[in-house]
Amino acid sequence: MELTKKQFTPVAQDERKNLDFKAGDTVTVWSKILEKGKIRLQAFEGLVLSRKHGTESGATFTIRKVASGVGVERIFPLYSPNVDRIEIIRKSKTRRSKLYYIRTKAVKEVKKRLKSVTLSQEEEEVKPEE
Repeated sequence: MELTKKQFTPVAQDERKNLDFKAGDTVTVWSKILEKGKIRLQAFEGLVLSRKHGTESGATFTIRKVASGVGVERIFPLYSPNVDRIEIIRKSKTRRSKLYYIRTKAVKEVKKRLKSVTLSQEEEEVKPEE
């Protein structure tokens, strides 16, 4: 009995395996979405928080972006056929391999902004009375 090599997915695995992005980089992921029998591409651009399981078949990476003031995270499988392509926009140097602390850091910054906005509004309300 002879074994033959077959590729089961339409993903260029060597190309995805050689992608050089890590936590801290900004990437755009183009995912395929099926709507009304047609496939369209949707971009999701954000900061890579983590990359797990290296280059094995179950490898995933997490991306975070802020949309309309709300933080949104998505986890993408590296070799998913629903991911059309991955574009590296910006590379950055980080000291950590997982950037989960950015979630709390973002919340603190938002609270700080809200505090400053409410303080400035109160000051404006006081000034017209004088």
